[in-house]
Amino acid sequence: MIFLEQQKFLLGEISVSPAALRALDVDTICRAIDAHVCGDFKVVESKFFSVFRSQVGIEFCVSTSATVTTVFLAGEH
Repeated sequence: MIFLEQQKFLLGEISVSPAALRALDVDTICRAIDAHVCGDFKVVESKFFSVFRSQVGIEFCVSTSATVTTVFLAGEH
């Protein structure tokens, strides 16, 4: 569980691409979002951007821009 004081920024609306939903389990997605909002990110082109790898080796990204956080597979964008 992430507490408000641990968050580095607000996530806003959360969107998960269809491909990421098919490839990743919900627990993996939630853990990545938690790590992302707590500081495991880089700032790229005015976005908070993180890259993760699932336990089965699938590379995926979490990106927050303005009021939207998106989870997508690497190579989708």
